[in-house]
Amino acid sequence: MEPLVAELKQKIEDTLCPFGFEVYPFQVAWYNALLPPAFHLPLPGPTLAFLVLSTPAMFDRALKPFLQSRHLQPLTDPVDQCVAYHLGRVRESFPELQIEVIADYEVHPNRRPKILAQTAAHVAGAAYYYQRQDVESDPWGTQHIAGVCIHPRFGGWFAIRGVVLLRGIEVPNLPPTKPLDCVPARADRITLLERFNFHWRDWTYRDAVTPQERYSEEQKVYFSTPPAQRLALLGLPQPSEEPSSPSQELHFTTLLPKKPQNPRRGWLSPTASPPTSPGP
Repeated sequence: MEPLVAELKQKIEDTLCPFGFEVYPFQVAWYNALLPPAFHLPLPGPTLAFLVLSTPAMFDRALKPFLQSRHLQPLTDPVDQCVAYHLGRVRESFPELQIEVIADYEVHPNRRPKILAQTAAHVAGAAYYYQRQDVESDPWGTQHIAGVCIHPRFGGWFAIRGVVLLRGIEVPNLPPTKPLDCVPARADRITLLERFNFHWRDWTYRDAVTPQERYSEEQKVYFSTPPAQRLALLGLPQPSEEPSSPSQELHFTTLLPKKPQNPRRGWLSPTASPPTSPGP
């Protein structure tokens, strides 16, 4: 890795990794090469970028402290606001650079996503993006099959949170890092894509590889709860309400299981969409 890239990566990691995030460098050209022009990032090809993802540790290391300290008011989407806060800290740590942060959920006025998160994760070498085209003679006929990223250490127990673009920093000699193909067998790829597309509520697609760490039961309950109900689940007021007390405690230890919703974010691709609305 080039010394400049290693230095910048280390500084970003020092900012994010203690809070349960991982960081992977890539060139804008690698990303643009896989996509039609409408989805290109409008930057020179050698521009340096970093993919940011969250691991299961983010819930305890970042989200809980964020909610306790109330960095942002009013709270509307705690996870997105927590991630935005930490990505903002990256920007603040490089006041001398032109840094653009794009969160995974951001869209243009025409609703086209600003970043295709899974494509970015693949080209950065963070996680392998398994798609229908990766299954020879697939069995699905005319059915729509969305793709999914699998992390070599966390399986599906992670979330792609966004990219950090460093305008003016060009690294033409940065060597690409291929993502680890951790689901190489055709039968296993079929199982993965079918579990993701047709049985995502049961979480089993996330165990496509034996994970180093999974979401805790507490996290699963939180992410299974419809977004509109998550503030109430934590004992937090809705945006239109005022907190009853500045010392109001969060109800993390009293979460009760509910019917799961789709627990993942970042299925975006120009030819594939999630089975339902994205989650964490």
